[in-house]
Amino acid sequence: MSTTRTDAAGTQVTGWVGWGWFAGTILLIAGAIDAIYGLIAILQPASTYFVVTEGTLFLFDVAGWGWWHLLIGALLILTAIALFAGQTWARVVAVILASISAIGHLFVLPAQPWWSLIVIALNIFVIYALTVHGRELAVRD
Repeated sequence: MSTTRTDAAGTQVTGWVGWGWFAGTILLIAGAIDAIYGLIAILQPASTYFVVTEGTLFLFDVAGWGWWHLLIGALLILTAIALFAGQTWARVVAVILASISAIGHLFVLPAQPWWSLIVIALNIFVIYALTVHGRELAVRD
């Protein structure tokens, strides 16, 4: 029994299509977490956040950071839903959003090294899944 099949349009579908579903699931979860973080940051009474790491002081405007996370979270959720629906444009948007997320976590690497490395690694897996195996997501039985 072969794990490869070809659809009517000539696109080969392999067992690797799971990578595309993995990417969509990660984007959906990341979007929900970002949206929740954004709402918490917007609704909390404090307006600044201080982090001290090895003599360096990081100062963030919590409300601005919260709106950023809420916006990115909403975009990630919408993109994940579009990926599951097989939309071609969603693959491109997802790769762009995953790249922005990875670059954004490079900035907070000194403050939260383990969390940042995990998120960067997941973003790299999402980019890989969508660039190498993303075309298989558009195929429907």
